[in-house]
Amino acid sequence: MAAQARHNQAWVKGFRASIRTSTAEGWWVREHRDRMRLEVKAADGRMTSVSLPFDWAKGQTGDAVARVRSIYRLVGEGHTLKAAATLAAGEAPAAPIDWPAVAEKFRVQKLQHGTTVKPETWQAHYLPVVTAAVEVLCSRKAPMNPADLMDQCIRAWPPGSRTRQIRAQSLAQFLRYGVHRAGVPVLWAPPAELRQHVGIKSREAAGATQKGDPFTDQQILNLIAGLPEDAVGCRWADSLRLMAELGLRPIELLHLTIRADSVTREPYWWCTYRKRSGGGSTDARRLFPLPLIGEDGQASSWNLMQRWQTNLIELPPLSSGNSPADCIKTYLSRQQSWKSLKELMAANAQRAVPYSFRHSYSLRGHQRGIDAGSMAQAMGHSFEVHCRSYPWASEAGTVAAFQRANVTVALAAAT
Repeated sequence: MAAQARHNQAWVKGFRASIRTSTAEGWWVREHRDRMRLEVKAADGRMTSVSLPFDWAKGQTGDAVARVRSIYRLVGEGHTLKAAATLAAGEAPAAPIDWPAVAEKFRVQKLQHGTTVKPETWQAHYLPVVTAAVEVLCSRKAPMNPADLMDQCIRAWPPGSRTRQIRAQSLAQFLRYGVHRAGVPVLWAPPAELRQHVGIKSREAAGATQKGDPFTDQQILNLIAGLPEDAVGCRWADSLRLMAELGLRPIELLHLTIRADSVTREPYWWCTYRKRSGGGSTDARRLFPLPLIGEDGQASSWNLMQRWQTNLIELPPLSSGNSPADCIKTYLSRQQSWKSLKELMAANAQRAVPYSFRHSYSLRGHQRGIDAGSMAQAMGHSFEVHCRSYPWASEAGTVAAFQRANVTVALAAAT
């Protein structure tokens, strides 16, 4: 009767309501030997439980709700209930961990065993964040759990950025190796979900690499003519030619191939890249070249397809940086012809970015009378996105439509 009376006290109902609103269905706190015990029923019906360091008393409910909320969050990150409870309590492993030794073993593993990486990849993607992690973990105020470690080691890079994502993935690999191969306690297993640590780009940052203005065909021709004529310069020049003539995103340079028409056997460009976004993903697509025409009226004759088929086009290293767009930006920033073009664009309140080659393709197509729907399909995005991203698409269509209408009226009046 005494136990039943403890469960029927007025505060118990409110306490359990707070637990329900702080967690999810299947989470429950009950009394066990005058203390609190958290029970969790999984989707498959299995029950797990863990003791909470609180008396079954009204005065302990505030702290208990806060602790359960922390445990719930940690379980959502991929920790077991027991590990989450220990992490939420702020308990560090009793035995000290030789983190520098773990880092050295991880380096050997990545360079010499399993799915190995190149030394330059280790230097660029792994070493910075592993070094930062070891320094933090060996400091006097070391984090007590992997989630806090993750936040401390990647906060230097902008939220949602590719660099921050790579650093988070590399650090997760390091911690996972430590737990599975180097004797690090399981409490240091990385969070299963990294998105909350990587974050989301601000709307301004997300569009910073893409928001720019189109070049004229002559500006592109001048820019390419001003690049160095050595082997390195020729590789970068071909990359710019491909982006300009095919309307490629920088990353799509890594997804180019050539197919043959099933009937005519004529070759055509094909892009296997599928862009993922909140609305789904785009399909792989056929590409349609739009040669550039200079101020002298001559079309560019770069013979890109023929040279590609005969392996005469060698792309520069586009995977060594954070993204192909970043690699292109880095190379161009060192070239005088790019600096001159940027200054010219800036004088006209315009912005030159790696995506400007793709933007130029869109403008070139509309200037040559190609409708917005066809251009959207050729560029690999929806009609709505095309018209929103390229205002001249809808403007050109409107002008052409009214011109056709006025011609029809003039012909009718003449007859």
